[in-house]
Order: sequence, then C-alpha cells, then structure tokens
Amino acid sequence: MAKISENRGNREDLPAVVVQDYVSSLSNEYKMLVVLKAQLYGGSWEPMLDDLNNRLAGKPYIFKLANRIKDDVERIEEMRNFEVEHGVDLAKYVHLA
Repeated sequence: MAKISENRGNREDLPAVVVQDYVSSLSNEYKMLVVLKAQLYGGSWEPMLDDLNNRLAGKPYIFKLANRIKDDVERIEEMRNFEVEHGVDLAKYVHLA
C-alpha cells in the first residue's frame, strides 16, 4: 500500500480508472464493508471501527459482523487510506452483485 500523503479532498482530475481498478480488485469482504459504511455508519469509517474495537474489548457495540473482526479492521484501514489518498468515497463505486 502506498504511503498516505496529505488529504487531497475530492479530486475531479483523478482518473476514474484508478478508482475503478482499485474497486475491481476488492474481494466481496471488502465491498461489503464499503456498503455497510455507507448504509449503517453514515459514510464514515470511524464509527464502524469504533464498533468493531468495542466488540473486541467486550464493550457495547452497534452492529454484529462475522467472527473476522481483526481482518475487517485491517480491510477498513486499507480502504480508508485509499479514500484519503485519492479523495474519493468508495461507496460511490462499489456495487454488490
């Protein structure tokens, strides 16, 4: 994964092919997390990560995911970094079949 530079905001000049290539490389586990972020967490990764970490710590949490929390946290961090680096919201590009 490339190192994150500064937040570039929404970049109209970002070639759509960069995002489309990234999205097409995502497994269904990744895509499901993007969909959950958009539908259950208001489009933000932070409350979703809080939920997962709270579950791991035995604290109250909102949404139950499968028993793969650590893997999901890693997936979320990777996709959040991609969004920040490229100034995009993957939910606009991910569609589950």
